[in-house]
Amino acid sequence: MKKTLLSLLSLFFFMQSKGSNPDSVYLREHYNKREIMVPMRDGIKLFTAIYTPKADGKKHPVLICRTPYSCAPYGENMFNERLWKLHFFHYIKKGYIMVYQDVRGRYMSEGTFVDVRPFIDEKKKESIDESTDAYDSVDWLLKNIENNNGKAGFYGSSYPGFYSTMAAAGGHPAVKAVSPQAPVTDWFMGDDFHHNGAFAMMDAFQFYYGFGIPRPQPTKESWKKFNMPVPDNYAFFLKHRSLPSLTAIMGKERLFWNEMMEHPHYDAYWKQRDARRACYKLKPAMLITGGLFDAEDCYGAWKLYEAVKKQSSATDLHLVMGPWSHGGWYKSRGENLGNIRMGSATAVWYQEEVEHRFFDHYLMSEDPKFTLPSALVFDTGSLEWKKFTDWPPSASREMNLYFSEKGKLQTDAPIHELAFDAYTSNPNHPVPYADGVHEQRTISYMTDDQRFASRRPDVLTYQTSPLQEDITLCGEIEALLMASVSTTDADFVVKLIDVFPDEAMYDSTTCCPLKKQAMGGYQMLVRAEIMRGRYRESMERPSAFVPWITDTVEVKMPGVLHTFKKGHALMVQVQSSWFPLFDMNPQQLTDPYHGYDTDFIPADIRIYRSKSFPSRLQVKKLITSK
Repeated sequence: MKKTLLSLLSLFFFMQSKGSNPDSVYLREHYNKREIMVPMRDGIKLFTAIYTPKADGKKHPVLICRTPYSCAPYGENMFNERLWKLHFFHYIKKGYIMVYQDVRGRYMSEGTFVDVRPFIDEKKKESIDESTDAYDSVDWLLKNIENNNGKAGFYGSSYPGFYSTMAAAGGHPAVKAVSPQAPVTDWFMGDDFHHNGAFAMMDAFQFYYGFGIPRPQPTKESWKKFNMPVPDNYAFFLKHRSLPSLTAIMGKERLFWNEMMEHPHYDAYWKQRDARRACYKLKPAMLITGGLFDAEDCYGAWKLYEAVKKQSSATDLHLVMGPWSHGGWYKSRGENLGNIRMGSATAVWYQEEVEHRFFDHYLMSEDPKFTLPSALVFDTGSLEWKKFTDWPPSASREMNLYFSEKGKLQTDAPIHELAFDAYTSNPNHPVPYADGVHEQRTISYMTDDQRFASRRPDVLTYQTSPLQEDITLCGEIEALLMASVSTTDADFVVKLIDVFPDEAMYDSTTCCPLKKQAMGGYQMLVRAEIMRGRYRESMERPSAFVPWITDTVEVKMPGVLHTFKKGHALMVQVQSSWFPLFDMNPQQLTDPYHGYDTDFIPADIRIYRSKSFPSRLQVKKLITSK
């Protein structure tokens, strides 16, 4: 009686402090929480929070998230609010055993943390990597948690997506389903901190200023963010455009930042950290989820799917790409991103119809009729989900869009010689990545109106006439720029844009609860990418441009699925800076990681559109049966 009274008082005071959220009350009434130091094969112990259903005579699956971002709140009477505030409450209602774990060397776990710890192909008895830590964790959990059904799954978004991939590679026979979401896959080629050799300066600095501080002893304290001295990231980073200036702020203790400064090229250091090296003969069912407008790890989702499909053909593999920013499939309803409306609550649909059913099917043997196509991708122009048996779709044909005179973009190849357009890239006045003044990097810039850039003299624009019929582009996009520069290096940024008709308007029913909105002439960014020119021939070995000698620069962009509607137009923009999203190229073949302001020089750029040098966009047009 006394124990029951204490439990009721505890619940009463919890409800008073948190508010009487019925879902939080349900969690506490039906679940217990334990905190355990789980031993790994080398003796290191990892802090693990385990939420188990109270005895109900049933067997339950185990769903695990391994994270470097803390499995807080700490304390067995402190429950993770994600379990009732977000869609994870579904797993609570279903009776999953929910597990959160601080990875090796982070927060309350023992050991030394290593960023994107390399996967070990040929392991010895004493070898440890993230795949062995995942294996050992599952093994301990299934042997020590009562009433589990012998099945385990992993999920995680962004960095935890990397740990999910490693869990799949671990090969534990009880792991039946894994969902890497926006998974960190390759931090040099296209995820987070580098794109095609260009350094994602703003994100890397603001992330590693806090995350990169070493933690000698286990701690419950969160890392601190950098306080911008001015609420204008463009102004701040322009003042610190030379990377040694930022390194001085970082100091020597932020080891990974300093390691990045010492590995400017795609060398063995980066190749070892490519998660795709682990993606052979994967046994669990895989649900790879990503956002088409994810500013951080869109590349990782596409490329992980591509690698597993190629390297592990027997794997039950599925890809879902929705119209979301980073984590938008669980942080939002997915009704809009910035000014662009998606026509429905796309994230809620994904949660209920895809992710929940995926884990229920493979871990609880429920929903026997559940099926997923190989690829489920949202068309960001027609605003509908489309299913594909293969990706990129075989039902497509290649199409070239050529740069032409007077800013035209057309399917006919140029017929004139010696034709080009020119601009000057000024390192003192780089092209901003977004309009307006921002303290932090925005999440919506990947759908933003690009008219602010079109109006600049250092941005070239090419546009089709209004379309006479719908055109759907699918798969990766490749820009072939025939360029010459006055210096020995330059960056090249290419954007694919959907230009709305002058009369375009969102009405109040397009997506609740948003109101009417004029969209006439809106230049919606569909996809953009940067290429550091020095790597045009090899990512391992940079090479200088010979001034005014025409060269080919290939700019490869992650995949799209976008229908350009009748009456809309396609636009391509070309520029040589995208600041401060990416560091400013010195525009000569010097080391930007150790150079100074005196190294930055203007560059005159020519983009040719002639018969001999036809700059163009290579795309795939989806063929649909009517």
